[in-house]
Amino acid sequence: MVGLIGKNIGMTSIFLKNGENVPCTLVQAGPCYIVQIKTIENDGYSSIQLGIDDQKIQKINKSLLNHFKKAGLSPKKKLLEFKVNKVSDFILGNLINIDFFKEGELVNVKGISKGKGFQGVIKRHNFSGVGERTHGQHNRLRAPGSIGAGSDPSRVFKGKKMAGRMGNKSVTIKNIKILKIDINHNIMILKGAVPGNKNSYLMIQKKEWN
Repeated sequence: MVGLIGKNIGMTSIFLKNGENVPCTLVQAGPCYIVQIKTIENDGYSSIQLGIDDQKIQKINKSLLNHFKKAGLSPKKKLLEFKVNKVSDFILGNLINIDFFKEGELVNVKGISKGKGFQGVIKRHNFSGVGERTHGQHNRLRAPGSIGAGSDPSRVFKGKKMAGRMGNKSVTIKNIKILKIDINHNIMILKGAVPGNKNSYLMIQKKEWN
């Protein structure tokens, strides 16, 4: 798999040729630069590290600054790795643009989902609550109910669906269709929604080209 780093611009909707109105997401895919090339001999696996968006030098430490200088590049805000089979096809410091994507093909999009904070079981796990307001239950409408027996096993099993932090996790959505591509502005229109907030970074992957 190989791909690009993208930035979530926002959602809109477009009309297809058949008149269907579909929701879609605008993504700025690239331009990305090859910051590092990892090989099996040196690192144990083969991959390329891509960087996007310039970062101020004042916000970069010396070790990371030298990392970019080896590639002859200015500091980048976001770095992501993409596994590849042949690292010989890539040159350190080169630009990878959106032009190797095609309209109509399917891609996998990975990102960090929106954080919802600490949530209860109804919002987090779609529980229905203990019961209605009758029979003396005045404060149990959104309660989780019993979480386990007291005597045996005398504990709560790991992984029990309970209240807790919701969202802010790595999420991958597979087989998202590319509706349109604007090569001049590095804009990609994807069908449906993708993980994350506006201006959040995304990993857009496709099958490795020949």
